[in-house]
Amino acid sequence: MRLSILTLCLAAALAAGCSRESTPAPGTAAPSADQQATVNATAETDEQSYAEPDKVRTKDLALELKVDFDAKTLSGSATYTLDWLDPNATELVLDSRAITVDKVVGERADGKWDDLKFSFAPADELLGSKLTIEAPQRNPRIRVSYTTSPDASGLQWLTPAMTEGKKGPFMFSQSQQIHARSWVPLQDTPRVRFTYTAHVTAPKDAMVLMSADNDPKAARDGDYSFTMPQPIPSYLLAIAAGDLVFQPITDKAGVWAEPAMAPKAAAEFADTGRMIDTAERLYGPYRWGRYDILVLPPSFPYGGMENPRLTFATPTVITGDKTLVSLIAHELAHSWSGNLVTFSSSKDAWLNEGFTSYVENRIIEDLFGKEQADMESVISRNELAVEFKDAKPETTVLALKPETIRNPDDSLTSQQYTKGAWFLQFLEQRFGRDVFDPFLKGYFDHFSFQSIPTAKFVDYLKTNLIEKHPGKVTMQEVEQWVYEPGIPDFAPKTVSPRFEAVDTARKAWLDNGTLPDKALTSKWITQEWVHFIEGMPETLKPEQLAALDAAYHFTGTPNGEIAQRWYPLAVRSGYHQADAAISAFLQKIGRRKLIMPTYNALAKTPEGLKLAEETFAKAKPGYHPITTGSVESVIAKAKQGPAK
Repeated sequence: MRLSILTLCLAAALAAGCSRESTPAPGTAAPSADQQATVNATAETDEQSYAEPDKVRTKDLALELKVDFDAKTLSGSATYTLDWLDPNATELVLDSRAITVDKVVGERADGKWDDLKFSFAPADELLGSKLTIEAPQRNPRIRVSYTTSPDASGLQWLTPAMTEGKKGPFMFSQSQQIHARSWVPLQDTPRVRFTYTAHVTAPKDAMVLMSADNDPKAARDGDYSFTMPQPIPSYLLAIAAGDLVFQPITDKAGVWAEPAMAPKAAAEFADTGRMIDTAERLYGPYRWGRYDILVLPPSFPYGGMENPRLTFATPTVITGDKTLVSLIAHELAHSWSGNLVTFSSSKDAWLNEGFTSYVENRIIEDLFGKEQADMESVISRNELAVEFKDAKPETTVLALKPETIRNPDDSLTSQQYTKGAWFLQFLEQRFGRDVFDPFLKGYFDHFSFQSIPTAKFVDYLKTNLIEKHPGKVTMQEVEQWVYEPGIPDFAPKTVSPRFEAVDTARKAWLDNGTLPDKALTSKWITQEWVHFIEGMPETLKPEQLAALDAAYHFTGTPNGEIAQRWYPLAVRSGYHQADAAISAFLQKIGRRKLIMPTYNALAKTPEGLKLAEETFAKAKPGYHPITTGSVESVIAKAKQGPAK
């Protein structure tokens, strides 16, 4: 997934994580074998789920669902094929959030079904409700009939006016981190992997897709069936329905999108086949069948979501010049790091996102050259430096200590992405690609279709890389990267000559007002414009921004990466000529990464807060619940005033 560091609406506050207490600081004694065993066992728990997978696990899920756009609900049933692991277990505990259960039945040995007793525990604001099903016969299959809430946190229902084509309604899911439980009662933890089938009915004018075997030639008839033969964790369960058509890229990859968007998206993502070839050459075969991309309406709260076989992607990366297709490289990379080898809880999010960011950068280097890959690394590390500047040290570790409870969406901050990728680049440079690439491929093979904690990766790293190639990296260095705050002072540095030219041009303009030569800027790509703006002082004079606008037309730009840097600068500098464009941008886009910097800047002054509230009132109907919660949190905090 590609997203920002902002909080989800379901969290009352960000609970700080801290480094693993049993991990020694450099120079101290290592934990005993008994201590390490305790750490490893505890690391397998998932505090964000009520499920008890050590007692009983879901092996397969069969869904029967009806899409009701008018009621904004999914209704039907979920049937679980179960593996009873504990001989004394007689209850199936599921996660749910705001789901109405009508009936629960269990299959007998003779194939008939009996009613089963069930109960909900009081709802927790973050975790939802614990659904306990009594199963004294330890039924091999249990079926829950249910209906979702119109306000399900994992579903967004769009009116026709909120879509690209304006012709029909649209619905899509966002299950990561723990939102699958809002549209399917299930064991909502990455510790449990299951195969699934689904039969979905919908209005005949709505095409339904899932994170499964979507047939590009499927008839749009309101009756759809799906199969996902590979076991996946719950957060990769996905569904979408709307006015969607298919545009091929290769024989095994293509784009689903609204009719007006499909050709543009297919052209933008034309290198997807080459990306797959690169990843397979480096890290082994793609094991998921087809790789298709669903381009969602602009309200999608993230950049992308790595749902297997069907990446969900924001349209904000479609710029016409392919400069933002690293997002596709990122979501594709998840087919190895995340989907194939999965973190066992959100405390280990870097195992998904750090590895994926590293693989993404290798794909970009292979396709578009080292210069572009290095520029993207520098941008990410600059953003990380800003994040770390005001962060509590204990929140800058890669792996959290066991039993730390916090909102799982808050675990996906940029240190999980950028610090994680930086750590792997450190290993690559120390060992060399001829050693590190086979190691990483072996890691994906060894843990394929498993969910693991950080401790298992560290043990595998120690055995299969550190000890096999002595003298390259110490375990103390590894532990400093993984369990200690900040970035180690021995981290490798990346420089970009093209950014150095941008820095020179910016300095000349700031010193004497001389705009960079058009012969230079005409060759700049998005990453260079981003760096140009990011390097500006905190504020400029309004007339300076007007001069930049006259030359480069930043205000009103269709490029979200530029807009998310330019508009906060305009707000901070009192450049009110951009206010109308700012409001329009915030109403059109729902991707949190792109809009939250501007909302944060607006909230710092009374006049800005007024514009933020007025804009949000207009934009809210088109925002995803996750985005809505982020904006509401910023506005509420601003209205409370500074903490005393």
